Amino acid sequence: MQTHLYEQLADELGAHIAARVFAPGDRLPSIRHLAQQKRLSVSTVLQALRLMEDRGLIEARPQAGYYVRHRARLLSSVMADAEQLKEPEYVGITSLLMRVLKENEAPGMVHLGSAWPPDELLPIKRVQKTVAAVARREPALLARVSCFETNEPAFVRQIMRRALDWGRPDPAEIVVTSSCTEAISLCLRAVAKPGDTIAIESATYFVLLQLIESLGMKALEIPTHPKTGPSIDALELAFNAGLVQACLFVPNANNPLGCVMPEENKKRLAALLSQHDVPLIEDDIYRDLCFAAERPWPIKAYDSTGHVLLCSSFSKAVTPASRVGYVVAGRWAQEVTLLKMVSSGATSQFFQAVLADFLTGSSYELQVRKMRRALAQRICRMSDAVAASFPHECSISEPQGGFVLWVQMPAQVDALMLHRQAVGQGIAFMPGQLFSASGKFSNCLRLNCGNPWSPAVESAIARLGALVHRASATPAPRAA
Repeated sequence: MQTHLYEQLADELGAHIAARVFAPGDRLPSIRHLAQQKRLSVSTVLQALRLMEDRGLIEARPQAGYYVRHRARLLSSVMADAEQLKEPEYVGITSLLMRVLKENEAPGMVHLGSAWPPDELLPIKRVQKTVAAVARREPALLARVSCFETNEPAFVRQIMRRALDWGRPDPAEIVVTSSCTEAISLCLRAVAKPGDTIAIESATYFVLLQLIESLGMKALEIPTHPKTGPSIDALELAFNAGLVQACLFVPNANNPLGCVMPEENKKRLAALLSQHDVPLIEDDIYRDLCFAAERPWPIKAYDSTGHVLLCSSFSKAVTPASRVGYVVAGRWAQEVTLLKMVSSGATSQFFQAVLADFLTGSSYELQVRKMRRALAQRICRMSDAVAASFPHECSISEPQGGFVLWVQMPAQVDALMLHRQAVGQGIAFMPGQLFSASGKFSNCLRLNCGNPWSPAVESAIARLGALVHRASATPAPRAA
């Protein structure tokens, strides 16, 4: 059977990778250079590169070209069927989480744990200038507090402008909050009550589990694909069985897997929410840090009945210190507004004005473009280091955004025991048990890839890999 030119080129480049002419992490020649060198059209070269992507040999990095991928085994699918749906259960991770966070903050640690944006990528000097300009222009904002007006109009206008790519939310739906976390907490209180069951991704961000625990609610873990997010089939089973009163998902660059829910899944989910009259709280904080050329849309874009409450902030790309978030609350806007007033009062209108100024013009777009490019490269560097230092049996995620990496280790490795050993060597990470309501993922860990690569980080990954090798050599306990 005759092969096409693009297949021949893909096979040739694949052979070079196998022979390590191009090693993991190496950049391939540019599309234009390959086209000229091989006397092929640009479209043929692109077809070849896409075929190699499908084969798992290379990966595209935004505005940087194509790179040879690490050799680690990628996370397998965790697709759902009826038997995989467990009973809803109360969450109990807070005491363990507090212990791990305290240990991670000990002096001298290499910080691969908490997923904070790296300082040197944040526009701190520009924010300083904006704070000074707003203080000079509107000094009254430094003294203004209102019991009723929670929103600074200029900030709401910027939220509306930033939503134009996916829709036109009603300004009356917008409630400004003191962080994205507060927005999610208010939404949970607005749509559910103690004892209700919240559907979550599995794995999911531990702070979301904390919120559910603090409100006396139960969690139902939905099996989650490491590239496409929660199984809509499994969620529909839960809806049909009447198990779920609300959902809480991070569909764009989920933390910790980094997956992005496909648009067709978002459409289907929005339709199911309306059909079953179930609200969804959508944590959209990482959407601007997704690596694709086009930003993915939120599920809110497909919501025509007000069942989606979209929560976000600009803390990951501008400044975490501002403590300003917001929610587009759909049909629950009135309830969220009231809860906000009685819980914490108005969010700082001064910092709302500062963010509004920063978001005006092109500064924000330039900032997120710079961050996406840097974070994609840092994730690839960390992936290569993990692949080189950890046992071959380990699997790693392929984040499509954000700045964390999920590693699945052999079954006999206990992430909490590993954490204790790593902390003793000055290495902080987050054990997998913290990302599950039921204590799953005991052989997994999450690494923060946001920090710039350094000898200290490189050494920490090598030493952590050695610990995993040692733990992997211990025979797995026999089933009773």
